[in-house]
Amino acid sequence: MSKRVVLAGAAGFLGSHLAERLVQGGYTVTGLDNFHTGHAANLAGLMDNKSFSFVEHDIRLPFSANCDAVMNFACPASPPAYQANAIGTLKINFHGTLNLLGLAKAARGTFFQASTSEIYGDPELHPQTENYRGAVNPIGPRACYDEGKRVAEALTFEYRRQHKLDVKVVRIFNTYGPRMRVDDGRVVSNFIVQALLGENITVYGDGRQTRSFCYVDDLVEGIVRLFQSDPLITGPMNIGNPVEFTIGELAELVIAITGSTSKIIRRPLPEDDPRQRCPDISLARQHLDWEPKIALAEGLLKTIRYFEEVLRRSGKGQAA
Repeated sequence: MSKRVVLAGAAGFLGSHLAERLVQGGYTVTGLDNFHTGHAANLAGLMDNKSFSFVEHDIRLPFSANCDAVMNFACPASPPAYQANAIGTLKINFHGTLNLLGLAKAARGTFFQASTSEIYGDPELHPQTENYRGAVNPIGPRACYDEGKRVAEALTFEYRRQHKLDVKVVRIFNTYGPRMRVDDGRVVSNFIVQALLGENITVYGDGRQTRSFCYVDDLVEGIVRLFQSDPLITGPMNIGNPVEFTIGELAELVIAITGSTSKIIRRPLPEDDPRQRCPDISLARQHLDWEPKIALAEGLLKTIRYFEEVLRRSGKGQAA
C-alpha cells in the first residue's frame, strides 16, 4: 500500500476531507494548495498532526518530493470560480496535471486523477456510464473546465501507456457538505445560504433539470476504496449518488429543512448547463463494494448546520 501521498488541492472542500481520511488511514500526507479557492481553515484539524505537512504551491509550477503516490484534486470546481479565469483553469488542468504526472513518474509511484461528471457534458445517455464519451461544447463557456478535465484524463492514460505508470481516475458527480464556500456558486451551497439569509432562492431554467447529490463522506469513502484497489483497476470510475432529484425539488427541500420564508424565483438557464446528470455506479459496486449511504435530507441537515455556524461567525446570522 502506498503510504506517502502528495495531495494537490488539499485546502479545498473535497481535498481537506480526503486529507483527513488519508491521515486517519495511516498515510503520511503532504498537502499542496495555492489558496485560490481553498482555505487554510479547512486544514485546521490537521496542522498539528505529525502525519500531515503543508506546502503552499501552485501546481502549474513543478514540485519535487519523495512519495509513493500523487493525488490531483487541484482545480476550481464551481462555474463562477473556473470561469473567472478560464485560461488559468485550462493551465491548471494541463500544465498542473502534467507536472504532477512527472512527479509520480520520477517517484515511480501511483497517480490518482480527480476528474468529473462534467466530462459527459449535456448527456444524451442517461444515466451516464463510464464508456459514454459525452456531449461537450468545446468552445462554450464551460469548456475550460469540461475540456480541461478531459485532457487531464488523456494525459493520465498516455502516461500509463507510454511510461507504464500506475494510474487511477475517478469521475466525481455533484458533491456537497461542510466546508463548501459561502460564495461557492454551486446549487446546494447557493440554496442553503439564500434560505438561511431569507433571500429569494434562484432556480435557473424551469427547475426540472436533474442532479444527483452525494454527501462528502460517502464520496471520500469511494475515492479511498478506488485508491486502495488493485492496480489493474484504473478507472475512469463514476463515484456519485445515483438517486436523482430535480433542482426544483432540491430548492423545496432546503426551504423545508431550514424553515425559511424564502421564495423561489426563476432565471434563464445558463449556456450549456446540463439537463440531466446521474451516475451509473455499477463499476463502483462491482469493484469497490461501494455505494452511498447518506440520504439527501440527512446530508443537507448536516450541511445546513455548518453554514449556520459560518454565517453566525461572519455576523450575518440567520435572517430567515
